[in-house]
This record gives sequence, structure tokens and C-alpha cells, in this order.
Amino acid sequence: MLDLNDFYYFVQVVENKGFAAAGRALGLPKSTLSRRIIALETRLGARLIHRTSRRFAMSEAGQEFHQHAVAMLIEAEAAENAVRHRVAEPGGTIRFTCSIGMAQPLAALLCRFLVMFPKVNLVQHATNRHVDLVEEGFDVGLRGHFKPLPDSSLIQRKLASTPWHLFASPAYLKRVGAPQTPSELTAHPGLTLGIRDAETSWTLRNSGGAEVVVPFAARIRSEDLETLRQAAVAGMGIVAFPPYLCRMETDQGSLQAVLPGWTAWSDAGVSLLAPSRRGQLPSVRAFIDFMVTEYPPLVAGSSALP
Repeated sequence: MLDLNDFYYFVQVVENKGFAAAGRALGLPKSTLSRRIIALETRLGARLIHRTSRRFAMSEAGQEFHQHAVAMLIEAEAAENAVRHRVAEPGGTIRFTCSIGMAQPLAALLCRFLVMFPKVNLVQHATNRHVDLVEEGFDVGLRGHFKPLPDSSLIQRKLASTPWHLFASPAYLKRVGAPQTPSELTAHPGLTLGIRDAETSWTLRNSGGAEVVVPFAARIRSEDLETLRQAAVAGMGIVAFPPYLCRMETDQGSLQAVLPGWTAWSDAGVSLLAPSRRGQLPSVRAFIDFMVTEYPPLVAGSSALP
């Protein structure tokens, strides 16, 4: 087994373009470095450096060995940093982004995280626009989505499946009649997420795998889930929500499920995104681990109606 120190000495000699310069940089005698490199060449059975009084040059074998030696030292440093980061107490500021609709349910989780890690500060950016985590300098992004996210260079971790169901106020359903089949939804106004002026429809699926696309007239279009929730409670029409976001209203009886055997978006979910793991701060790693553990219970039961 080769001595990892010799890899380090060899790289230093190459990067300093000579034994004397490398010795000065490392605080070691030139003769010590020369002996170490000669011993390394002997163990490898190949000349790595051509030594002359006028010039410093690597052999072809030396150039190839240098590439692998640099990679090995990088990985060794990464291994050391991984342990140091794990044992270090997380601290500093974490910048993360999420949708406006996710911000309110997250509040209690964020407070629990701050109690667990008193040296960490949080900056929450709530927006419905697409955010470039790397370009805009965010450590973590939480994104709700109705289909799998596209592949990217970001780390992706799905936190939970959150299928959406249809809800309306009991007063509304008593006034106009509750739909008994998906096709009857076309006679009801819908309250829909998003503001694009396009044809609106729900793609409904049941547990048997049947799928029905039902167009509807949008009474309210909004990017704010709270607006849609209040409109549904006020009897303005039928809305699609993940059950955990309107659990209080269903528990209190101000909203009830419509066609509970069907989902409006069965593939919906919430995923956590982050830049590369390399160089990730302990505070960010702690935040990610916390969300992976604590976010699923927040939405537990969202696949089944309360």
C-alpha cells in the first residue's frame, strides 16, 4: 500500500515546479522530498520526474499519476470534511425558498428546527415563481409538483406524495346539489390554482385506475391557496386541495369532500431540491435531514380523506 503522504508530496513538487520550491512551501528540506519521491518511484517501478539541473519535467507516467494523485487528495479532503461537518455544531444562515401555499403549514416545523439548532438562522423566501437555486444563492428549495420534476444537476429528494381531492362547503352543496359522478362537475364553478387564461379541467382518477378529464368554468383563478380556501368556504364553488391544507376546515365542517373516491391530481408531491452535496454546510445538512424526517408526518393522511 502506497503512503498517502507521498501522493501529497509528489503533487506539491509538481505544482511548485521543483523540489526546492516545494520544500520552502512545505517547510521541509529539499533532500527529504527528493528521498520520498525516489522511494515512491521505486515502489511504483517507474520514473515520475525527469531530473536535470536546468529544467523540471514529468514523465508520461508521472503526468498520469499526477491526475490520479490530485483526485485522491481531493477525495481525502472531502472525507475529512464530511466527518468534521458532521461533528461540528450547525450554525449560520440558511436561505430556502418555497411556494406561498407551503409557507404557512411549514411555520411550526421551522420553529421546532430553530429550537433544535439555536445557532442557525433561517431566511424563508415564499414565492410562486420558478426560482433558480444556484443563480439566486439558495441553499434549499421546497417545491410542490403535479408530475415528476425534470432531471437536473440539483439533488432531488421527494418528501411526500400529496394527492389532491375536491372540496366544497356543505352550504354550497346543499344549495346546488352535490355531484355524484365526475361528469356532473361540469355544471359547477371551479376555484383553480394559477392565473393563465386557458381552458381549465380536472383529471380525475379513482382507485380502480379509471381516469376522466372534466372541464369546468373557473369562477376564481388565483396563485394564492388561502384565497381559494376562503372562496370555497364562502360557497363560491369547488376547489382542489391536498387534504392536509384544509384539514382544519374539514374537521370544523366548513368544507367537505366532493367525490371522495376520486383524486384531482394523484401524482402530486413535494420535493426538496439542493445544490451539490460537496461543500454543503453542517447547518444545511441538518435542515435537509430534519425536513426528510419531519415533513412527511406533516402531510400524513393526505392520500386519504379526513
